[in-house]
Amino acid sequence: MLHLRLISPSARTDEVVSVLEDCTGVTNIAVVEGAAREPRGDLIFCDMAREAANEVIDRVRWLEHEGSIAVEHVDLSISHAASEAEEQAPGDGDDAVVWAELAQRVDDDLRLTWAYLAFIAIATQLAGIGVVTNSLVVIVGAMVLGPEFGAIAAACFGLLTGRFRLVGRALRILAIGFAVGIAITFACALVSRGFGWIDGDSLDVGHEEVQFIVKPDRWSFIVALLAGAAGVLSVTAGKSSALVGVFISVTTIPAAGYAAVAMALGDWPEVGGSALQLFVNIAGMVISGTAVLYLQRTIWPQGMSRGSSARTRPQGGLRG
Repeated sequence: MLHLRLISPSARTDEVVSVLEDCTGVTNIAVVEGAAREPRGDLIFCDMAREAANEVIDRVRWLEHEGSIAVEHVDLSISHAASEAEEQAPGDGDDAVVWAELAQRVDDDLRLTWAYLAFIAIATQLAGIGVVTNSLVVIVGAMVLGPEFGAIAAACFGLLTGRFRLVGRALRILAIGFAVGIAITFACALVSRGFGWIDGDSLDVGHEEVQFIVKPDRWSFIVALLAGAAGVLSVTAGKSSALVGVFISVTTIPAAGYAAVAMALGDWPEVGGSALQLFVNIAGMVISGTAVLYLQRTIWPQGMSRGSSARTRPQGGLRG
């Protein structure tokens, strides 16, 4: 279930309540007249099934300018009325995509923050260390730490909606992040080479287990396609635990770390291989992620702007 909190101008509160009562999957409607101070108006609460959210939000979207709309996830709901509302709503909550929530999420993920740069720099350095020490455990840790999938999901959403400026922002965030991570790891690798910790043979002898990072093939692209599809599904369905598996599946961060170390050692063929691996993974995830979003919008229930569905009973409202 989702909890909806609205602020409506008093003159239009009845209109909002009428919409909520008309939408299948909405229950526990309550109105507190004159409670809102900024912006001024009435405070309206209700619970709604996740699969009903798109219709409800679309029909009260005008409150974005005249009032306020806030949606929260309900972790526990002990209510026969709520259970009945979920049963009446078409589709399944795990399959439903709340498009307004996704739009806000991808916008939040496209902020070039110090935290984003720090995470990608640390992850790339861990990947570089994992490459040098031939440690798959360290490489996997770097893959989990990498924050790049948010920008990839934003690129998918931008392609789906035709917002090509959003795609450009996403690619810019990715480019800057990887450039910073590679530059810092390159500098650290140069220092390590100066201390004699690594040399020209550090990537050649006894490093067969990490060679997959610089040898992209058909399987690399297939893995990227599957990971992109799973990643978008985990984001839209709120399954964050599945997203960790996506991070471990693709070698974007390891490829960046490998490239940085190879640059410091002057091993340019390996730099080219890791750069190609990075491109293949990002391209594969963007292609499959966009395809999954397209299917969710056009084929699955609760598309981006689904119309009203059949009503089985009116929902009661409580005026305070």
